[in-house]
Amino acid sequence: MRQAYRRWAGVYDEVFGAVSRAGRLRAVAAVNAMPGTRVLEVGVGTGLALPHYAPEKRVVGIDLSREMLSRARARVAERRLGNVAGLVEGDAECMGFADGSFDIAVAMFTATVVPDARRLYREMRRVVRPGGELLFVNHFAAEGGLRWWAERTLAPLSRVLGWHPDFTLGDLLENPAAATEITPCPPFGLFTLVRVPNRPAGG
Repeated sequence: MRQAYRRWAGVYDEVFGAVSRAGRLRAVAAVNAMPGTRVLEVGVGTGLALPHYAPEKRVVGIDLSREMLSRARARVAERRLGNVAGLVEGDAECMGFADGSFDIAVAMFTATVVPDARRLYREMRRVVRPGGELLFVNHFAAEGGLRWWAERTLAPLSRVLGWHPDFTLGDLLENPAAATEITPCPPFGLFTLVRVPNRPAGG
């Protein structure tokens, strides 16, 4: 995965920025409307979302790709984003943050490119305080129709690129019913915003 993103880092914004923009902006708007100031962006990439967080949000980003983070740091410096508290190179499935370090964690277009999406989810739950929020923007497989057929036809090639068109909400959440919001995003509902409260154990 590091090698793949090393290759993509230089053109990622141009290739994927436009198609992912609506979902990204919708996720950041949701974060900005939530209580709490400590925000973790998991899979921050080149930092496309960073300029859109409200000034009062203190944002930490984590990403596996050094090359992506280099572009994110340049963006922070160029835009003078004083609310970005840190950009950390690390594994989203095994983060070095203490339990309950954040009020909100958001992962945009990340769940399908990690080896174990449920482990990502559990790790995000760990680093967010009980009562906080988890947000995901991702592509989830269609249940039928032309898009369903196209996704499965393209699945082998997409996996080479690190994208799993047959990825389902159940692949991410152990209990999909835990999601309190599931909202399709443009273009064409290709991506979905999923909101999951980080309820305390037994809650």
